[in-house]
Amino acid sequence: MVQKSKNLDFSLKGDFLVAMPLMDDERFFESVIYVVEHGAEGAMALIINQTLQDLRFEDVLRDLNVNAPDRKIEISSKIARRHVLRGGPVDRARGFVLHSPDYDSSNAALEVTKDIHLSANVEILQAIAYEEKPEKAIFALGYCGWSPGQLEQELAQNAWLTVPYDDALLFDVPLEARYEKALKILGVNRASLSAYSGNA
Repeated sequence: MVQKSKNLDFSLKGDFLVAMPLMDDERFFESVIYVVEHGAEGAMALIINQTLQDLRFEDVLRDLNVNAPDRKIEISSKIARRHVLRGGPVDRARGFVLHSPDYDSSNAALEVTKDIHLSANVEILQAIAYEEKPEKAIFALGYCGWSPGQLEQELAQNAWLTVPYDDALLFDVPLEARYEKALKILGVNRASLSAYSGNA
């Protein structure tokens, strides 16, 4: 049985949020969100299961005029056609990369956890495109933001479930399957979650 969320006195940094069926903001319908920061000053996170329609990684590279260090190097079709995620409704023109720690440009990456870093610079886009580094990475435009105490209030209102970090969920599971995968980690499914939400 799913338990109602309570006010939390710890950080959800590095974990996931999963939208409950009662979520009244359609922008977050069945969203799975990775929490980048959560503390006294509020929270920041990226949606990891929604894409920007008709936009691919190669489009972003072209718009930013990101070129190969060596003009003879060409971007692979696999990389070029990668999805661009809709990270959230805030600052939608700004790009963020969640990635494995095997890449750090001039120590510019923010260490979310020992396994996940966050970068927001053109250099990492160039590395992904032409060096295929870091080993694991997802790219999103925009982010989700909460003012101090706002996320805790939403959790208390049972708007979100919290899910512990799972590497496959962040990098490997197909986007359309991530909501179900996140629920499976908690041992629930859509049907049981909807029944619970209706009785909350």
